[in-house]
Amino acid sequence: MTGTTTEPLTAADRCDRCNAQAYVRVLLPVGELLFCAHHAREHGPKLSEMATHVQDETDRLLAEHGAGAGAAR
Repeated sequence: MTGTTTEPLTAADRCDRCNAQAYVRVLLPVGELLFCAHHAREHGPKLSEMATHVQDETDRLLAEHGAGAGAAR
């Protein structure tokens, strides 16, 4: 793995909290965590303190699932 360069997330990438499709990859000093948009928002502030890089692809939700995606917060 090369610091901030990561492969795009796919439908096979699953959230480490709930197993939904992951749209956020958090690189840590040791390893990585994957999150759905919901759990990325929930844990975002704490994760950003520890992360060496955050790959956020949540903008794909609108393109893939329409205007209603992510509306309920």
